[in-house]
Amino acid sequence: MDRAGAGVTAPSGEILFLAHRMPFPPDRGDKIHSHHVLRALAKIAPVHVGCFAEDRADWAQEHVLSELAESYCLRARTKPLALAGLEALVKGAPISLTAFHDRKLAAWVKALLATGRIGTIFIFSGQMGQYVPDDFAGRVILDLVDVDSAKFEAYASAGKFPMRWVHAREGHLLRAVETHYARRAQATLLVSQAEADLFSSRLPPEMSAHVGVLPNGIDCDYFAPGIAADRAMQVHSGPHLIFTGQMDYPPNIAAVARVVQRLMPAVLARYPAARFHVVGRAPTALVRGLHGTNGCIVHGAVPDVRPYLAGATLALIPLDIARGIQNKVLEAMAMALPCVLSSGAANGIGARDGVDYAVADDDDDLVAAILTLLADRDAAQAMGQAARHHVLARASWQAALAPLADLVTP
Repeated sequence: MDRAGAGVTAPSGEILFLAHRMPFPPDRGDKIHSHHVLRALAKIAPVHVGCFAEDRADWAQEHVLSELAESYCLRARTKPLALAGLEALVKGAPISLTAFHDRKLAAWVKALLATGRIGTIFIFSGQMGQYVPDDFAGRVILDLVDVDSAKFEAYASAGKFPMRWVHAREGHLLRAVETHYARRAQATLLVSQAEADLFSSRLPPEMSAHVGVLPNGIDCDYFAPGIAADRAMQVHSGPHLIFTGQMDYPPNIAAVARVVQRLMPAVLARYPAARFHVVGRAPTALVRGLHGTNGCIVHGAVPDVRPYLAGATLALIPLDIARGIQNKVLEAMAMALPCVLSSGAANGIGARDGVDYAVADDDDDLVAAILTLLADRDAAQAMGQAARHHVLARASWQAALAPLADLVTP
């Protein structure tokens, strides 16, 4: 569905925001980031939005998009991934781009640019760079968030045939596409300095000066201690460990499987009543199958994650593959919950290991960090308080998005 802007053509200076997912509701990592960026852009100039809806929850938020945007084009993304894969093979293109190609959205973008109203195109996620014509004379800001090509390369190194080949191909092709889009843009943004440094290292040296950081933030008024704990979690005496996130996302799946199969047996040996709560939408069959194993409780989608964080003893986030700043970590820290993280999950947070959170990568070290915090509730509480203090001081959305006005203003 689309709604065209009306009225007399305005001087160039308005913003076109292109996102691979509807930025509402902000219920997963990339949508949280795009949601706050879009709202910030709308305060700077009239904004036009092109994006995709994937489910009923997305379509239910169309009225919010209508109220915020000067005009918009919201398209249903219905192309099966298998079909996108076949098309990509024929075209020699990345599957990621083929899956998000839509002729009607492309036509809407072309017609909007022809009005002369758009001074800046803000691309959120590399999949949407394909909609920017080569002859667009305004500013292009590319917000990759993280380096997708590196993510697929990591999948390939850890995978088995045939997916190892699929992921290796995707990583190789996406790397070339990311470089092409970055060359076109006046600024390319990543969510953390580590991601920015990684991306710069994959570019020709002369392009690195245009790479910057636009980090995630956290609403510390919304994610705050004092929320009533979920009653269902209190059925068991605990302790309660928790992992939150989109549960059809491969790194999250791998993380919770690791916890259940390799970490929880050692925790249960010391604390037989311990429970590991998996909270997040779209759990796969593998994730659902973990329910009831080694103290695991799979909750699936919940209307509000805060009561589950409030009922937890600590957050456990041992991601093997992690790109960018993890919203799940910021949310737990803002709730004053002590966190045990892998180094990948701690990427970009910039807090102090052993003070604001505990970082470990080896299974034995993760178990040791968990047991230490469970045994010393005063130390765990102090870590939770330090974590909240850190996000209050350094991770607000207002501070994170402060550079936007300069970036989109010619």
